[in-house]
Amino acid sequence: MALSDMGAALLRRIDPEVAHGLAIRALQIAPLPKPPADDPILKTTVAGLDLPNPVGLAAGLDKNGEALRGLARLGFGFVECGSVTPRPQAGNPKPRLFRLAEDRAVINRMGFNNLGLEAFARRLSDRPRSIVVGANLGANKDTEDKAADYVAGLIRLRGLSDYVTVNVSSPNTPGLRALQGRAALDDLLGRLSEARAGDPTPVFLKVAPDLTADEIALIVEASLDHRIDALIVSNTTLDRPESLRSPDRGEAGGLSGAPLKARAMAALRAAAGASAGRLPLIAVGGIDSGAEAYARLRAGACAVQLYSALIYEGPGLVGRIKRDLAARLRADGFSTVSEAVAAAR
Repeated sequence: MALSDMGAALLRRIDPEVAHGLAIRALQIAPLPKPPADDPILKTTVAGLDLPNPVGLAAGLDKNGEALRGLARLGFGFVECGSVTPRPQAGNPKPRLFRLAEDRAVINRMGFNNLGLEAFARRLSDRPRSIVVGANLGANKDTEDKAADYVAGLIRLRGLSDYVTVNVSSPNTPGLRALQGRAALDDLLGRLSEARAGDPTPVFLKVAPDLTADEIALIVEASLDHRIDALIVSNTTLDRPESLRSPDRGEAGGLSGAPLKARAMAALRAAAGASAGRLPLIAVGGIDSGAEAYARLRAGACAVQLYSALIYEGPGLVGRIKRDLAARLRADGFSTVSEAVAAAR
């Protein structure tokens, strides 16, 4: 077991939110070595962004952009930080983060706890340039005009991140998921399009897995109409599969990890069918192995993101997935990631 994976195992023995804070601190101060160069077969491009590999970190781990230098040395092809809201907010009352160890899952109801847009922007201004960095935008809980919060984030972070993700799918901010309806989405994306004002920074949209195929198709069309650059499929789920065994399975919040796998794959297939190659897709949810990451690529995703699986597998998971992906691509006769994705269409 690698030293970093041993550290992850120790962190699993303490309170989840305390462990999260310690992990961020370790990533800030640990003298991590530079990761080995990626296998050239893994190099790919998503929405104009050149990635050394298609394995990214999902938003939620580094909410405030505090540990980007450490994260840049774990072997990810890209890292997404946030969610950030215009004003600082404490989030929901504790406890609000639960490990479901028996299910290899997590439930969280964090509520966009973060230090706010100004602190986030200051950190991004000093970010490492060795890795593609995305900024995940949220809305303050007490904001009536939530679209205005996303516009504020987009404008303030201009030039500071390589892409921006509009997160309208967190289940822990009241009213947020309502922005996925077509009328509300047209208003939000129209205002964001106007605010971009020629800025070439790609804008992604992150959607929930708890949508029907028809709802996902509407979101795809709205994204295309408003020139969104990619769709992230998907976020945590409000669903509670009957298979859950952990004592905390009834806690409120979004469920992530292994039990989300089938639902996230179904959402991805619906998005891939609706977009028919017109919109890049990034897969998230239950990805815990090279086999699962490859299955998402073959289902139409251009890249994948991890988070919950790292809690159980440790950061060494990134390298294991990349090695497995490279082997599977070659075994199936592909010379690039994009070839495998295109073959799924």
